[in-house]
Amino acid sequence: MKQIALFNDTAPILPAGVQGDITYVATTARTALNNPTATGMEYWSINPYIGCAFGCAYCYARYAHRYRTERTGATDDLPPWLAFERRIFVKRNVADVVRTTLRHGGPRHRGLIEGEWLIIGTATDPYQPAERRYRLTRSILSVLAEHPGMRVVIITKSPLVARDVDLLARLTARGALTVHLSLITLDRDLARRLEPRAPTPDARLRAIERLAAGGIDVGVNIMPVLPGITDDTAALDALIARVSTTGASHVNAGSLRLRSDARHRYLPFIETEFPHLAARYRATYAAGHEPGERYRAGLRRVVARLAAAHGIRFGRSGGVPDEDDADTPVASWQLELPV
Repeated sequence: MKQIALFNDTAPILPAGVQGDITYVATTARTALNNPTATGMEYWSINPYIGCAFGCAYCYARYAHRYRTERTGATDDLPPWLAFERRIFVKRNVADVVRTTLRHGGPRHRGLIEGEWLIIGTATDPYQPAERRYRLTRSILSVLAEHPGMRVVIITKSPLVARDVDLLARLTARGALTVHLSLITLDRDLARRLEPRAPTPDARLRAIERLAAGGIDVGVNIMPVLPGITDDTAALDALIARVSTTGASHVNAGSLRLRSDARHRYLPFIETEFPHLAARYRATYAAGHEPGERYRAGLRRVVARLAAAHGIRFGRSGGVPDEDDADTPVASWQLELPV
């Protein structure tokens, strides 16, 4: 296996596979659980990695590297929005930190067993390629499974999550767990353009079937819906129809959000790959980070109607909070962008 040079003075570790333009960096976490008070969200969260090798053009979480730079003073030869998919920080001690934090009877443990939700993967995919080697997400799940009453959500677009069906079943039996598997298109070629290193749609669908067969609550996040690219009603219908055959419990949908770091990656991508949409994207996102209310409300109505037609629930599993920003409405369907 190829070893990739590190760009700082941390101890070298091997990458999970040969990815010549990606650097994996060992780092030591001081904390692991992100408090709702600090994040402004309605749940606790854990991210075992910083950055994500899938390199999805639309990813909203590219801010993570900018925050790390501001917090630590670290420097890099890449801008934060690009470093997000090229510099993956591996929190090698994260499970130990979680275990210490969740000592039985401690305040965080009490909150989490009294109904608060914990979401794994809000700012990185916890089952990205590095997980095959470092198994940090699995180690976190092992710790959580020691605690009855935990309410856990996992967000991923990787079929690797099915590897941990044993732990997921244990968490389900001792508390509550749901997996949100992200899938925005059935078109393999389109998916490769949008999500260059992510697993294929077919692989994700097989993972959903395996999880459902193992008694795991699993739903599909059609997120983000990309205006002019993946919001065609027929394509959404085909996607929801296929998902409904897998045993998934629900589907949900959300529109593309473009905050500053995400814009640096996505808008040039549109200029190159979908130039006929470039002017409309610039106009739509000139005044804010999401499409207008008419667009968002429309997509919600259409996805709800399609889900009902195919006999699958639209929306989260019971009681599970939305992992998007609390003030972000759910999206819509028909491309109605200003010219």
